[in-house]
Amino acid sequence: MGQGPITKKTGFSHLLAAATYSADGARRLLGESAFRHELIAFVVAMVLFVFVGATLFEFVAMTILFLLMIAFEALNTAIEEIVDRVSPEISEMGKHSKDLGSFAVFCLIIANAACAGYVVISKLI
Repeated sequence: MGQGPITKKTGFSHLLAAATYSADGARRLLGESAFRHELIAFVVAMVLFVFVGATLFEFVAMTILFLLMIAFEALNTAIEEIVDRVSPEISEMGKHSKDLGSFAVFCLIIANAACAGYVVISKLI
């Protein structure tokens, strides 16, 4: 016999469950060396921002760009895991999917580097 219908959590228990899923995703992302490198780069940027006297807006802008990069890194990791599960053999479609996810992350790495570089250089000259 099958199980009964699944009841969705609501209210505070839904919020708690969602927070748990997000924490699990963050732990999974910490297993990715690319993410750890991005995290180190962000910490270095924040230290440099303090050193050069960045404005609150500059700190917020850098933080938002970093959060976007984390989100894209998480989606890229999800794409890679799905492709590896669905198509364990090497395929052109799988390669394209992974390459596109990687390119999306690369674009945000460039945006983060440009923002950090602009703030630091503009404060030093």
